Amino acid sequence: MLDNDFTHVFKNQKILVTGGTGTVGRAIVEQLLTYDPKVVRVFSRDESKQFAMAHDLNHHPKLRFLIGDVRDAKRIQYAMEDIDIVFHCAGMKHVPACEYNPFEAVKTNVIGTQNLIEAVFKENVKKVIFTGTDKAANPTNTMGATKLLAERLISSANYYKGSRAATFTSIRFGNVMGSRGSVIPLFRRQIEKGGPVTVTDGAITRFMMTTRDAVTLVFMATALAQGGEVFTLKMPALRLGDLIDVMIENLAPKFGYDPSEIRIEQIGLRPGEKPYEEILTQADAENAYENDFMYITPPVLMKGEFSSHYPGCRKVEERTYTSNDFPLLTREEIKDLLESEGLLEGKDGLKSLLMLHKVPDIEVIKELLAE
Repeated sequence: MLDNDFTHVFKNQKILVTGGTGTVGRAIVEQLLTYDPKVVRVFSRDESKQFAMAHDLNHHPKLRFLIGDVRDAKRIQYAMEDIDIVFHCAGMKHVPACEYNPFEAVKTNVIGTQNLIEAVFKENVKKVIFTGTDKAANPTNTMGATKLLAERLISSANYYKGSRAATFTSIRFGNVMGSRGSVIPLFRRQIEKGGPVTVTDGAITRFMMTTRDAVTLVFMATALAQGGEVFTLKMPALRLGDLIDVMIENLAPKFGYDPSEIRIEQIGLRPGEKPYEEILTQADAENAYENDFMYITPPVLMKGEFSSHYPGCRKVEERTYTSNDFPLLTREEIKDLLESEGLLEGKDGLKSLLMLHKVPDIEVIKELLAE
């Protein structure tokens, strides 16, 4: 388990988390509270989720809940008053919803991000971290395209900020296990009902990461960011068919079914969906660097030798990086991973995905943060 201490980054800081009641946003908020910030403002549209979150966190004295939408430029500016660090997690993230409502995705993911950038300038925020998606690499759907444009807006903000101190950086996530955008809760509900389990295609491959890993990546990027980079965790990949088989084998008996009774139904790719995911395109790789646990892609406007910013980095091989290019998790590894997140009602304790896949230990990370 990685037990990172980012107190030196967040202690006494005033922090805003947009989309703070979502899966990743809430996990960020909960972890931030352990690092002694001055205040954490949770900004979202959903009052019911805010009410539940406040109750779950025992009405923590350093939490403030703000109703609002990033589409509303004035509201996001008011929410950002006197803030030091912004985690921008708000966005439309479901591929079909964005595909059938494309301009709604533009208004939230693109215009909302630009509203946030302009509010950062007006309120003299020091650091902004945008949480994006691997679907922004060579996008084939509206969600990915709007997230790529949001990435570019965040990166370019470093170049027209003038004398302002703000640093902007982006992060590409894979599928966060157990989140509302993940297939895992859907598969679980279908198994609980006795099937069938519907899958686009069992041969599809996807990158997967735990919520814990997502938060670790966000905080490491906050500490390491020079401005304009895109950080991407080196995530393991799996085949959806293997994921389904593991879930059926382990969950069906708990819901009173024989695993052989649960039927699997292939329904074909959804509009805009790819049979694999990409984390770096060929164009990204021409300028990207890596260390043992993440890829770092400098902004297209950055000149000079990027590795000088991070002495421990090395240039990546110039190729496309897809979920088909990496060793796929075995079914036993998938089972361990699901159990670590409590998604199979498994063993007590957590086994970190980061440690499973050869990410350096805390001492290595501390050395990188100290440079």
